[in-house]
Amino acid sequence: MVETLLKVKKLANYIGGEWIESEGKTTPVINPATGETVVEVPLSDEGSVDAAVKAAKKAQKEWALVPAPMRAEVLYRVGSIMKDRKERLSQLLTMENGKVIEEARGEVQEGIDMAYYMAGEGRRMFGQTTPAELKDKFAMSVRTPIGVVGLITPWNFPIAIATWKSFPAIIAGNGVVWKPATETPIMAFELAKIFEEAGLPKGVINVVFGSGSTVGEAMINHEGIRVISFTGSNDTGRNIAAKCGQQLKKVSLEMGGKNAVIVMDDADLTLAVEGILWSAFGTSGQRCTACSRVIVHEKVKDALEERLLVEMEKLTIGNGLDETNKVGPIINKAGLAKIKKYIEIGKDEGAKLLAGGYVMEEGEHQKGNYFAPTLFTDVKPGMRIALEEIFGPVVSLIPVKNFEEAVEVNNSVEYGLSSSIFTNDVNQVFKAQRDLDTGIVYVNAGTTGAEIHLPFGGTKGTGNGHRDSGVQALDVFTEWKAVYVDYSGKLQRAQIDVE
Repeated sequence: MVETLLKVKKLANYIGGEWIESEGKTTPVINPATGETVVEVPLSDEGSVDAAVKAAKKAQKEWALVPAPMRAEVLYRVGSIMKDRKERLSQLLTMENGKVIEEARGEVQEGIDMAYYMAGEGRRMFGQTTPAELKDKFAMSVRTPIGVVGLITPWNFPIAIATWKSFPAIIAGNGVVWKPATETPIMAFELAKIFEEAGLPKGVINVVFGSGSTVGEAMINHEGIRVISFTGSNDTGRNIAAKCGQQLKKVSLEMGGKNAVIVMDDADLTLAVEGILWSAFGTSGQRCTACSRVIVHEKVKDALEERLLVEMEKLTIGNGLDETNKVGPIINKAGLAKIKKYIEIGKDEGAKLLAGGYVMEEGEHQKGNYFAPTLFTDVKPGMRIALEEIFGPVVSLIPVKNFEEAVEVNNSVEYGLSSSIFTNDVNQVFKAQRDLDTGIVYVNAGTTGAEIHLPFGGTKGTGNGHRDSGVQALDVFTEWKAVYVDYSGKLQRAQIDVE
């Protein structure tokens, strides 16, 4: 099936509009559901990064002169091609990432939506006009491209996050150098082919496969790259921010989350359980918006626990290409080991393990990386499992006495990406959206499910203030230029010659 869908055994870099075969080392891309090798991916060197930057820099000068509505036509074609190939892309995504096919289709659709949305920005990309303070003078501001931007994307959403970053960068008139995660490079390979087919000029986008320590570092330190947009771990993000700061590079960071669903005593518990299951165990909990804490009013704690346990028993876990499965594998053995470590931490801290907590190694799960959906209860807000990002299907139930305590517990972590509240009290709804200190707030829904026309990102340790998706994504990839046109025929000095 892989050979039929992919038709190559080894991926190639895409530099300057050419497919460059690597003569160096490669590493296998492993299907986490089966343990099988899907394809080999190059481990490129610094020279490949330099070649990509030079190609991007050369192409960007011409691309920036193409009117933005004409640049948009390429993105419209990209979206159309992605739509035609949605099922094929979804199956490839599931094979390299492991998420169930239903979620893979949703992720590809997100990329399609982003193509059409950002193409529309080609006819907007608004600046501002404003009255000048002097007679016979015109004042305005416009967005301009920055030049060459570097994108470093993660394995958990290999096409959605890539489109959040690459599409606004391209519509704004930049050249792009992109390093996808080595665990999930196939979506980058496929997207580069789609760009090529859609008529994007050679060199505008360049894909360099390889490790973060080599390719990523080379991008961060290359003087030709003026923006780094990164999604990944907090430790890596802080390191990138420090190095970019020394070089006065713009940097956009989207990092971790420790997201909570608040369930109040008046909540619809059936709906709350559905929201928790989807948020906690979708993508096997391997998403930055995953629900890993449930802050529940003590009056409904026991009832919520019982309902969660019943519904968790119904979850089908296995290969994501099987339409009947609802939870897929963990990305790799290192991910499994990290989750196992936190299970022991939670038990040592005194949390009560109600379900799961083990690696699934029997029968059909034997060859893959499967972890049983896990539920802890009687968790205290200061426990490590309630504070630290686990990145797996692990949920901690934290009982609280009232709304005010729920908000306090929600805000007590270092992250600030997503939060949710289930309640039928309209006053609590409005207080929650005001007081929850996250970049995203859901009401009577889970903590995941962002839409591309709204800004995506968080506060505190989740990022550095920039946003992916929405019109706000353009802020990362553009500079503001103020333009003054004096048609008075004489020198007029601002602030001095004002009557």
